[in-house]
Amino acid sequence: VQLQASGGGLVQPGGSLRLSCAASGRSFGGYFMAWFRQAPGKVLEFVSVISWSDGNTREADSVQGRFTISRDNARNTMYLQMNNLKPKDTAVYYCAAGPHGLKLTSRWYKYWGQGTQVTVSS
Repeated sequence: VQLQASGGGLVQPGGSLRLSCAASGRSFGGYFMAWFRQAPGKVLEFVSVISWSDGNTREADSVQGRFTISRDNARNTMYLQMNNLKPKDTAVYYCAAGPHGLKLTSRWYKYWGQGTQVTVSS
């Protein structure tokens, strides 16, 4: 199984980015796909998760109303649309997949991508 995250970059405060996570190597029906992030010197933090089957989602309070998670089953790709970005959103963003539900902690996720850097700065 491979998860390939992309779409990170440098953006000014208030700007937008869309991250992608391309999944391959197995069928993801019944799986749950998530985004986590890790800022320098900080622990890994849950961002958002989506059910591959029915599209149900959960997100962290810190990104609610600004970030939107979605998936394209035909393309086996998950997205994270990030709007109104703030300097505190600066982190390496990781995508992950697992079969255990809309979980908020990293230990429930079996497969991980390599991460993509998001930097929010003027």
